[in-house]
Amino acid sequence: MSTMDKGTGATMRQTAKARRRQAILDHAKRLFAASGFRAVSIEEIGAGAGISGPAVYRHFGSKEDILAELLVGISEYLHAGGAEIAGIGGGSEGAGGSEDAGASVGVGESAGVGAEAREGDPAGVLRRLVDFHLAFALGEPELIRIQDRDLSALPAEARSSLRRLQRQYVSLWVAALRRHAPGLSEEAATVTIHAVFGMVNSTPYVVRRIDTAVVAERLRTAALATLGVADVVAYRK
Repeated sequence: MSTMDKGTGATMRQTAKARRRQAILDHAKRLFAASGFRAVSIEEIGAGAGISGPAVYRHFGSKEDILAELLVGISEYLHAGGAEIAGIGGGSEGAGGSEDAGASVGVGESAGVGAEAREGDPAGVLRRLVDFHLAFALGEPELIRIQDRDLSALPAEARSSLRRLQRQYVSLWVAALRRHAPGLSEEAATVTIHAVFGMVNSTPYVVRRIDTAVVAERLRTAALATLGVADVVAYRK
């Protein structure tokens, strides 16, 4: 076998392993959301990914490690993507980039550096943050449900990392809001941001039988109104 053949074979094995790992994550996410973390067995997760239960341990050390990758991964994605929009750089430590973290849990690409932040448009930054978070909430209601119900099942270190990332994500939103409304106190801005998150995160799961476009439009309008930002799209209609 030539060196090229060996290299191709190794690449194919790596690709197959990555696909299997992603299949495990995807199926575990559906099962955890539907039944709860504690009610799901490794055997069920493996069956959904087309492998035996013990074979799951070739990819993850434990069921808790799967949960950690899902929940910490999405927090890494949100923080890194939000930081890019806000123009503060840095991303998440150890996240491997927002695009990689997002891909592992099923969400889209990196948010991209915000022109609005570079050009000093705080309202524009808030609009992009709303659109970014809304895309997550509409695309990943299962992850939101898992976090709400199964956060306590995370190992302590992973739970600490998740909380740190969430605090940083809230902080960048608070900073963006206070740039738009300089007279707003940090406490008032924090309450406002949590109100937006509560509304955006909970609604898609509750009203999942309503057309997604309707939910997205109403949530965007309501979130921007809560932040005191004009909805420029509405004015164009």
